[in-house]
Amino acid sequence: MQALYQMDMTGIDLTDVITEFETHRLGKEIEDCQYRDAEPAFFRDLVEGVVREQLRVDPLIDKQLAEGWRLTRVDSILRAILRAGAYEILVRSDVPARVVISEYVDIAHAFFCEEEPKVVNGILDRLSHKARPQEFAAPGRSDG
Repeated sequence: MQALYQMDMTGIDLTDVITEFETHRLGKEIEDCQYRDAEPAFFRDLVEGVVREQLRVDPLIDKQLAEGWRLTRVDSILRAILRAGAYEILVRSDVPARVVISEYVDIAHAFFCEEEPKVVNGILDRLSHKARPQEFAAPGRSDG
C-alpha cells in the first residue's frame, strides 16, 4: 500500500519503487519506524498487479462509491488501499475474500480514525460478493 501511495504522490517509476522497497524498506527500521517484512514475490505481484489492472479496477471501485464520488477525488492513501484490496479480490483467488477485506480494513484503521475503514469494508465487501459469490453462499445451499 505504501509503495502504491508513493507512486501516486511522486510519480516514481514502478521498477524503482519495487527496488526501493525490497532493498531499503521491507523488514527494515527507518527513523524509529519498523517496516514489516514481506514475501517479495507477493509484494511484487501486488504492486505490479495494481498498476497493470488499474484500468479494470478503478471503474469497479467508482461504481461502489457514493453517488457523485469518483476514485480520483478520494484521499490518496484510501485510494491505494482500495486499489490493492480490489486487485487481491479480483485476481488473487488464493487469498480468501474475507481475509482480504479484514486485512485492508486493518490497514485503513492504521491511517484513519473516521469513516474510511467503514468505506473500505463496504466497498471491498460489495466487490467480493460480486466477484466471488461462491465464497459467500450459505453452506449446503445450491443456486443452480
